[in-house]
Order: sequence, then C-alpha cells, then structure tokens
Amino acid sequence: MKYYIGIDLGGTNIVAGVVNEAYEILAKASVKTNLPRPEQEIAADMAKVAKEAAEKAGLTMDQIEWVGIGTPGIANSETGIIEYSNNLGFVNTPMVKYMEDALGKKAFIENDANAAAYGEYVAGAAKGAKNAVCITLGTGVGGGIVIDGKIYSGSNFGGAEIGHTVISVDGPQCTCGRKGCFEVYSSATGLIRMTKEALAEHPDSMMKEEEHISGRTAFNYMRKGDAAAKEVVDKYIKYLAAGITNTLNIFQPDVLCIGGGVCNEGDPLLLPMKEIVARENYTRNSKKNAEIVIAKLGNDAGIIGAEETLKIVFQRAIFHCLRLSYYNRKRR
Repeated sequence: MKYYIGIDLGGTNIVAGVVNEAYEILAKASVKTNLPRPEQEIAADMAKVAKEAAEKAGLTMDQIEWVGIGTPGIANSETGIIEYSNNLGFVNTPMVKYMEDALGKKAFIENDANAAAYGEYVAGAAKGAKNAVCITLGTGVGGGIVIDGKIYSGSNFGGAEIGHTVISVDGPQCTCGRKGCFEVYSSATGLIRMTKEALAEHPDSMMKEEEHISGRTAFNYMRKGDAAAKEVVDKYIKYLAAGITNTLNIFQPDVLCIGGGVCNEGDPLLLPMKEIVARENYTRNSKKNAEIVIAKLGNDAGIIGAEETLKIVFQRAIFHCLRLSYYNRKRR
C-alpha cells in the first residue's frame, strides 16, 4: 500500500491529511493559518501538520510517497511557486522548495479551486457535463473552469480568478488591489463586513445580541424578523446573482455549481438568487441555459481528485484529501 500527504493551505486553517492509494483518508492534522505572518513561518507549520498527520496514521515520513499542496492564488505547478495569492499575502513564494526541504519528499502544487472544480466534474454536482464552472464562497471567492473535460488555467496558471472580476468600480477595496471585486461582496468575509456595516447603521437591530458576527448572523436574524438583517441578506443575494450572471454570460457552461458554507442556507439564498439570474442572464430566451446547482463534495469522503491537473497517476489521491478539507473550511 502506498501513502501520500495532502496539505490544504487556506486563509483560516492549514489542514494536512494522509491518504492511501484506495483514496481513504487515514488521519488529519490542522493548525490556524494566523495571517498575516512570514511565508516561512506558514511553510514551517505546513510541514509540522504534515508530520503530525503521518504520526497519527501510524506512519513515518519514509513511508510517504510524496506531498500535494492545494493553495488559493496563482499556483505555478511547473515551477512550484505560488506567484501571487492576495489572501495569503504571497508573491513568488517557493512553496514546493520549502516543503521538499522540510519534509525530504517530492512535492506538487495546484490551485485549490481548480482541483475542487475538477472533482465536482468527475464525481460531483457537475458529473456528466461537458463544460462546467464551480464557484466557492469562503474567505475569498474561488473559481474553477472545466472546458471539454479539462481544467482551464490560462496561459500562466492564473485563469479562473472569478472572484476578481469587478461588480462595482467604486466599491469596497479588495485585497487584490482593485475595488468592488465579486470577492468583496460574495465571500463570507464580504458578508460579515456588510453585516457589521448594517449593525453600525442600525444599532437597535437584534443582531446586536450576537457576540461574534459570522456569515450566519444576517440569515439567522432575518429568520427572526429583523429588518436590518433582511436588508443584508437581500444585498448579498443581489451581488451574488450579479457575479454569477457575469460568469454565465462569459462561459455559458452546462452546469454552474456553487459551494461554501453560505450555501447551507438553502432556499432562502438559492431561490431569489436564481430568480435574479434567470431575469438578467443574456441567454434568458434560449431553450438551453446553465443549470445552477450546489456542490456535492463538501463532506464526501469518497471524493476523487483532479487527475488532469496533476503530474502523476496517484496525485488524485492527494486531492481527495485536499478537497475534503477545502470544502470543510468553506462551511464558515
């Protein structure tokens, strides 16, 4: 039996897991990312949780074949460098070298949303589609595009950064340097910001009872009849629908799937969002339009990884682990 380690580097958590060639997760370990801090410290923690996961699985690093890393941002799988990740604060970070030096194992790197999108395509909500787009709503807004069965990552590994298309040119500042990005409105971070802004504007709102504002707050208090909370939810849905409509108007896939914790809100989120998209989509009069669905692979331990995006045959075992932890951290 062969064993591999997958490391999911996120804006909130770093999760490492050991998987075998049967795609079974044997053990996991995690630590807070604790941004902002130097990239070398983050790499050291990545190596630490990788070793912890191996130990929990009853293995030594000598028994590990290689390591796969999933990261937000521009992950150059040829050079092993994270060329840019706005949410991590990375510029030309040689993450593969860091990991190979720390662990003594061959390492590979891939954009996390690309891997997640391909997983949905081969085994999840987009299975059976020829063309698909997957959008994840978490700390940021990630995107993955599958065209004719292959991940599209552009000519420089920076394709599918859907979260950094602009909704409003004079909107809030995004960490990428632009203003009004889809990400600043439709990420969990954006939802929390809008909730706090509403609470400041409406200090008598029932949301003041909340000790810790989260992505759930506005939806929870909307259900209790709070007007300010409903205003936040309506605004969030409007911006989410705008970003999805923009994406559809560019790609017109068979399936567009969305994932992340906010999707757990179900119909109060999805039904009004779909109504807006149906009304504004350029192809609204066509017989065929993209089906908008919820990602299925969030908590499914049987996820198969993105073999097309990786260099060797068992790399999809790595992304089986990566995708599980990736969607878990998108659950808010």
